[in-house]
Amino acid sequence: MAARQPDHPAVKIPRGRTGAGGIDYLTLSFRELDAEVDAWAAKLAARGVQRGDRVLVMVRQGLPLIAAAFALFKLGAVPVIIDPGMGRKSFLACVARSRPRVLLGIPLAQGMSLLFRGAFKSVDVRVWVSGSSTHRLLGDRETVNLKSEIVNSAATDLAAVLFTSGSTGAPKGVCYEHGMFEAQVRLIRETYSIQPGEVDLPMLPIFALFNPALGMTTIVPEIDPSRPATVDPEKIVRAIRQENVTNTFGSPTLWRIISRHCLRNNLTLPSVKRVLMAGAPVPPGLFADLQKILPNGTAHSPYGATESLPVASISATEVLGETAAATAAGKGTCVGRPVADIQVKIIAITDAPRTEIRELPAGQIGEIIVSGPVVTKSYDELPEATTLAKISGPPPSALTPRPGGSAATWHRMGDLGYIDALGRLWFCGRKAERVETNHGPLYTEQVEPVFNAHPDVARTALIATGHDGRRPAIVVEPVSRDVVATPSLRRKLVRELRELGAAHPHTDLIRLAYLHPHLPVDVRHNAKIHRLALARWAEGKHGYELDKREISRDVLKQ
Repeated sequence: MAARQPDHPAVKIPRGRTGAGGIDYLTLSFRELDAEVDAWAAKLAARGVQRGDRVLVMVRQGLPLIAAAFALFKLGAVPVIIDPGMGRKSFLACVARSRPRVLLGIPLAQGMSLLFRGAFKSVDVRVWVSGSSTHRLLGDRETVNLKSEIVNSAATDLAAVLFTSGSTGAPKGVCYEHGMFEAQVRLIRETYSIQPGEVDLPMLPIFALFNPALGMTTIVPEIDPSRPATVDPEKIVRAIRQENVTNTFGSPTLWRIISRHCLRNNLTLPSVKRVLMAGAPVPPGLFADLQKILPNGTAHSPYGATESLPVASISATEVLGETAAATAAGKGTCVGRPVADIQVKIIAITDAPRTEIRELPAGQIGEIIVSGPVVTKSYDELPEATTLAKISGPPPSALTPRPGGSAATWHRMGDLGYIDALGRLWFCGRKAERVETNHGPLYTEQVEPVFNAHPDVARTALIATGHDGRRPAIVVEPVSRDVVATPSLRRKLVRELRELGAAHPHTDLIRLAYLHPHLPVDVRHNAKIHRLALARWAEGKHGYELDKREISRDVLKQ
C-alpha cells in the first residue's frame, strides 16, 4: 500500500483540539508509516531482536501498536499481544506461559516486569518506548534510509500469539500463522467490499492492524481500551463526522451508547458505509436504532472468535426483515451465512474430544465447528486445550473437506447453534453456559431475548442454581437502579417478567429471578456476560420466586 498510495493518509492520532473545536490529528501518510515501521525495525534489530523471537508488546494503541506489529512481522519476530484488562492474575499467567524473550513496552510495563519478575523471567531484552500514542521515532527525518530486507516468512510460520478474552474460562494464547492473517485480510475485504482509500475508526485496538493491509486510513479513537464502556460518544461521533469515516468496528455495548447519543441529539452519520459489531450477539433493536442514524450505510455483525474470524456475517436488513421475530420468540440469534471458503457444521453436544463426534442434521442444536483458511490450529503451550478444541488429521467422513481440499483443521467454537433450511447459522449460546434442567437443556440465547424485551430491562443472564445445578434462574439488570432499591418496583418487574416467560414453553420453566445492579462483563468488548461468575454470586442469595398468580416475597434459593 505504501507503493500503491504513498501520499494517502495511513493513520491519524488525536493530539488535542483545534482553535475551532475540532480534533487535531497527527497524520502519517502510507509512505511515512512505512518509514516509521522501518525505524522501529531498525531499533528492534539493534537491540538484538531476531527472527522467531517472541516479543511481548505492551505499547499504546494507535501509531506505536501499528508500527511495532508490522516491524516485528518484517523481522520475522512473533508479537505476543495480551489484553491487560483481563485482570492481573490472568495477565501474569499468560505472560509466564507465552515465555517472551523480548519485552517491548512503555515505562509502566517495564516497571511491572521488574515487580513481577517470576512471570517475566524469560525476558532477556527490554526495549523501552514512549508512553505517548503520537511519539515518532523518525520525527522529521523521514528521508533517512533505514530500509532493510523483509524476512521471507512462510505461510505456515508462526506470526503472532493473540489471547482469548477468557469469558468462559482461563485466557488462552492462539497461535496465528502468516497465511491465516493473509486469509483474514482477503475475507474481510471480500465480505464487506472494502476498498483502498476508505477511512476506518476501529474501537478495538487490534483491529487497526488490518487497515494498512486493506489500504484504509486508521482514525485512532479517543477511547480507553481498558475501560471501553466509559467512552464519550460525543468524541466518537465528532471523529466520524469530521474525518468522513466510512467503516467502523465496535462491540454492541459501544454502539448502543453511540446510537442513543445520536438519537437523543438528532444526529446522523452520513459518511458511514458499514458498522461492524462483534463480541456478543447484537439485539435486533440495536440494528434498528443504527439504521436510523446511517442514511447511507448498513450495520453488520460478523460472527467468529479469536481462534477463527470471520466465520459468518449478517446485515441489519436481513435481521430486521427476516430473523428478528424468531429471536424475540426464543429461537436464538441468527448470525448469517458462512463467508467464502469457510465450512460450518453442527455436531452433537459433548465435552469429550474427537472420539465422540457425530454430525447433526439441519435444525438440530449442537456445537458449532468450523474449518477454513482462517481457522487456527493450536493453543500456545496448552496441548490438552488444543486436543479438546481441534479436530485435525484425517477427519470423520462427515467432516470431509470440499472437493479438492486437503484434510482440514476443524475448530470447536464452544458455541451452540443450528443451521436452518436456508443455510443460515443460528447462535444459541456458549456450551459451558447451557443449563441442563430436569426437563431438558436451556440455552442462553433462546432464553434471555424473551426477558430482554421488557422495556425496563437492560440485560439478563440465564444461570444454573440448586444443589445439583439443574434449576434455571434468570438474573436481571434493570435499566434503572431504583428498581433494585425499591421493593414495590422489584415485585412489579419480576411479575411482568413472569408473564413474558409464561408465553413460551421453554421460558415457562424459569421460576426464579435475581436482580443485579450491573451484570459482570468482559473488558475487551464490555458485552460478554460472565454467567458462570453470576451463578457463583447467586449461591445463598435471596431471589424472587416467580409464581403464576402472585409475586409477593423474597425467598431463599433452594
